[in-house]
Amino acid sequence: MTDMPVQTDAGPFLSTVKQLEPDWIDYNGHLNMAYYNVIMDRSIDELFAAMGMGPTYLASRNCSTMTAEAHVRYLREVHLGDPVQVTMYVIAADEKRMHTFQEMKHATEGWISATSENMTLHIDMSVRKVAPFPPDIAARVQAMAAAHAQTKRPDGLNRRIEMPVKK
Repeated sequence: MTDMPVQTDAGPFLSTVKQLEPDWIDYNGHLNMAYYNVIMDRSIDELFAAMGMGPTYLASRNCSTMTAEAHVRYLREVHLGDPVQVTMYVIAADEKRMHTFQEMKHATEGWISATSENMTLHIDMSVRKVAPFPPDIAARVQAMAAAHAQTKRPDGLNRRIEMPVKK
């Protein structure tokens, strides 16, 4: 994958359409929970590449990103043959972190199969420690966050796991 230009419209970032692989289907006949994360991870790599942090970023600047926290919700099953596409939002960012939200949707029918909310850290790979984004990358991250702030916040944002309150 090569670095791609930043998506300039105010809408969320869209991944390429992905096909489920036969080995990803479990004995229940649907996508195994682990592979939702694979699809979300491959998709967020497209977003990072669009902001200049793809494979060439690691090679040229010896920096990368790593996930510090993730919260995945499984909302509707997908099965072999279902095309999926991930919609991504940069919710917020500071000098070293990005808060993102992803919706994995059926690519032709549009319903949401899963969401993933993440905190991603910018890493200086020479010391494998959190480090500030370089100014040019920080500007792209902030531009995307500002553009996405103009969109409706996705359902499920800032959810937490808890037992239902009995009434």
